[in-house]
Amino acid sequence: MDYYLALKLIHILAAVIVTGTGIGIAFFMFMANRSNNPQAIYVTAQHVILADWLFTTPAVVTQITTGILLMKLQNYSFDSLWFYWVVGLISVIGFCWLPVLRIQYQLRALAKRSVETNCISAQFNALMRTWTLLGIPAFCAILVIFWLMVFKPFPVT
Repeated sequence: MDYYLALKLIHILAAVIVTGTGIGIAFFMFMANRSNNPQAIYVTAQHVILADWLFTTPAVVTQITTGILLMKLQNYSFDSLWFYWVVGLISVIGFCWLPVLRIQYQLRALAKRSVETNCISAQFNALMRTWTLLGIPAFCAILVIFWLMVFKPFPVT
């Protein structure tokens, strides 16, 4: 198999994993929260953290690595408007995702306490809103990056 095509396939698969895991995590955490069931919320919070470490983190690293390699192979400029947009959007995602990772650990701890008290705290609900609000711009930025990758509306060389 051609090196470029193999790299492109890995890049696309990593993008699918990042996007799919992100929307899946958001859906299941949202639904668990809506259930108002402390045990369901706690178990889901545990799985959300695990999914981020098993799927999202390696896929993000793979995305960045394969993206740089693909740019070099295609002689794309690291000094182009297109690249600046991509880096800017990746930065938006990172600035949203890093606090989300910390919040997930806090949510899990609060959910564990909720299981013990059978009461979901106001602090949990406030953090859950923040978690959700940070996820929205991050997910939108992912969609814009897909658009940039497919349509390349700015010169890349």
